[in-house]
Amino acid sequence: MRRKLAAGNWKMNGLSAQLSEVEALCAAHPDPKVDLLIAPPATLISSMVVTASDHPLAVAGQDCHAQESGAHTGDISAAMLKDAGASHVILGHSERREDHGESDDDVRSKARTALAAGLKVVICIGETLEEREAANTLDIIAGQLAGSLPDVLTGENTIIAYEPIWAIGTGKVPTMGQIGEVHDYIRSKLEIRYGEGVGLSIRLLYGGSVKPSNAAEIFAVSNVDGALVGGASLKADDFSGIIKALEDAI
Repeated sequence: MRRKLAAGNWKMNGLSAQLSEVEALCAAHPDPKVDLLIAPPATLISSMVVTASDHPLAVAGQDCHAQESGAHTGDISAAMLKDAGASHVILGHSERREDHGESDDDVRSKARTALAAGLKVVICIGETLEEREAANTLDIIAGQLAGSLPDVLTGENTIIAYEPIWAIGTGKVPTMGQIGEVHDYIRSKLEIRYGEGVGLSIRLLYGGSVKPSNAAEIFAVSNVDGALVGGASLKADDFSGIIKALEDAI
């Protein structure tokens, strides 16, 4: 059975004072029935690891460079994330793809480096509103899967997050049928490429305006193993509601 996962992406939010939200979250879920993961800004990784040291909450980086080290001012390597205490890294988020021009090849190169450094990777894919309206969603997803995923991976070290770009932070949520169609399609493509065993073991997260009020409905959809949550993960109360909904979905 794939263990459910509630992941939070703080993006460019969070100062030391916000670690109190992590303390509150850990106190509210001392023995969670699902895996918990938060990706804070790089400045808070070490502090968050310490804050959650007595709790199963895992900490992730929000990106890493494809090179192991070198003259790349302002970037962070996978080894640096690992050294800071992170266990995971998010790669290929639509904001990285759009704001920084990252391609599928870039994401795949970063994933290879991260996996070699001992990090687990959360690889993001998703279509724009224009692509959705043109009925190209599954073609886009197929291309991103083919181009962004390394040839060798496992369900232990790789997670896929489907985030329709037009639903991120907009309050718009696809229908449950649309979410199910894409997640079922991703699962089938993974089984074909990596074999049934690996294909069935990779966790698939949904992301895009997930909140306590709609989480239960989303988690009831086929092949949704959890969520990658943005804004709602910044507050313990909001993220806790999503975690409870996911626990209820087990």
